[in-house]
Formats: sequence, C-alpha cells, structure tokens
Amino acid sequence: MNKSALCLGLLLLSSQSVWAHYPYMDCAREGEGIRCDVGYSDGSFAAGSDVVIYDYDEQEIDRAISDEHSSVYFDWPEGEFFIQFDAGHEEPAEFDYVELQ
Repeated sequence: MNKSALCLGLLLLSSQSVWAHYPYMDCAREGEGIRCDVGYSDGSFAAGSDVVIYDYDEQEIDRAISDEHSSVYFDWPEGEFFIQFDAGHEEPAEFDYVELQ
C-alpha cells in the first residue's frame, strides 16, 4: 500500500467523529408539567422519537413520542426522576428533575 493511500484512509477514519450528531434535550417546567425539546447537535429535529421518564431505580414512569416540532409534554411525576432521550447512538441526553426546580 502506498503512503498517500494510507494517509487518506487514516484521515477518513479520524474524521468520522466530525460527522456524528449528538442528541440534545432541553426541558423546562410548565405549570404542573414538563416540556422537553429534543434534537441533534447539528440542529436537526427528532420528531417521532421516544422520550422516557425514569425513577432513580431506572424503572420507567412515563413515555412520550416527540411531535412534529420535536417536543414532548409530561405531567409532573411523583418522587425523584430523570428524563432521557436515547437516539440509539452516542450517549443519551438526560435531564434530572433537580434542574427543573
């Protein structure tokens, strides 16, 4: 294998992380509920994605599917919880209830 082909191959492999789009989630308390907007680091929407609320024992409390604006709404659950948007790659985006108080 010649040197330029090897360099090109290494360059292509090392630049794949630049192409990755990480999931993000922003949540806010709205009255007695929570609204979360989900998407990706490149600004694209995540319409039709699952967003799940778990208790601290990782038992599912509630689940919603993001609408056409990549938003979900939950009623405020009892106890301690965190909200997760898992895009299926990279690390999931999480939001803890403490950040909403």
